[in-house]
Amino acid sequence: MKILVSAFSNLYTDQRIEKVCDTLHRNGYKIELIGNTWGGEPDMERPYPFFRIRHSQTSLRRAYLEFQFKLYRELTKRADKNTILLANDLDALLPNFLIAKKLNIPLVFDSHEIFTEMPAIKGRFTQKIWKSLEKQLVPGTKYMMTESHSYAEWFHDEYGVQPVVIRNIPKKITETIDIPTNNPKIILYQGAINQSRGIPQAILAMKNIENAVFKIIGDGPKKEEYEALARKENLEEKVIFLGKLHPDALRKVTRTADVGLSVEENGGVSYLYSLPNKVADYIQSRVPLVMINFPEMKRVYDQFTVGEMIENHQPETISKAITAVLEKGRSFYQSELEKAAEELCWEKEEPKILALFQQVEKENFH
Repeated sequence: MKILVSAFSNLYTDQRIEKVCDTLHRNGYKIELIGNTWGGEPDMERPYPFFRIRHSQTSLRRAYLEFQFKLYRELTKRADKNTILLANDLDALLPNFLIAKKLNIPLVFDSHEIFTEMPAIKGRFTQKIWKSLEKQLVPGTKYMMTESHSYAEWFHDEYGVQPVVIRNIPKKITETIDIPTNNPKIILYQGAINQSRGIPQAILAMKNIENAVFKIIGDGPKKEEYEALARKENLEEKVIFLGKLHPDALRKVTRTADVGLSVEENGGVSYLYSLPNKVADYIQSRVPLVMINFPEMKRVYDQFTVGEMIENHQPETISKAITAVLEKGRSFYQSELEKAAEELCWEKEEPKILALFQQVEKENFH
């Protein structure tokens, strides 16, 4: 059975798409993956064919429009009666929806976030366009996956759909992880450098923390602004921007940290209801966390005391929580991190993905 997977992504650092495709590929499905060149075209190897749509547009708004037309064309070329379509996020859904209707083939929608509630588009004219599209397409979606229980509840309340929850969490790290003796201690943020991530507050928190450096891994539209903030506050020695790293290099750095931060702000329900990838990345690397008390992170914290939880984004609150973790030390949290790592791993998600696609096959091709 062929699964045609598509996303507005250059695919290089999208670990969720890679993991889903890998799971399906290893279980006998024929995978074809379509992405695009927005954000570059880095070299990539996969055990199945992939293709990136080239963009001529330089503004994101126009690139989205261009992608819809070109993705429709590619799907038309590649899909047949024995195809399952897998659309990743709302920005890939329309062409998939149209081809599914045209060929009468099944479509699975994987919503990595609540796209229409992302801080980058909230309050803008484009939000209305995406919301209109969401209202037209999502209620008729029979097969759907999403990343958190809170997202699933939101989609159910809004559109009456029943998404399967497939958390975006890493594969289990089974080898022993040595705890380094860092001097200075290492505080880590990994992920996109954009608004509502709590990064500027964490930078300011470094004023109150001695004998530690704050490493920020990732890239995004706010990187230069936050670098300027670190310079303005004379924190260049304590705040280090490492840029975007390949997932393998990233994992190596994650393991060296003394504390990992996930202190997103409430920039809308997409952030409020998320379980950020980094939470489980830190847990698999057995690194204790400082987390904000959003529903999904609180769900993890209530099950496993893997660090400290904060109630607000005051730099003093963040610095106090970081200091508490550093003073207790990484060893203090290891037994809870071990238990959490057993539960929060991709291997626990795979059976749910396979069950969904077996259902799709059974209901459409037998």
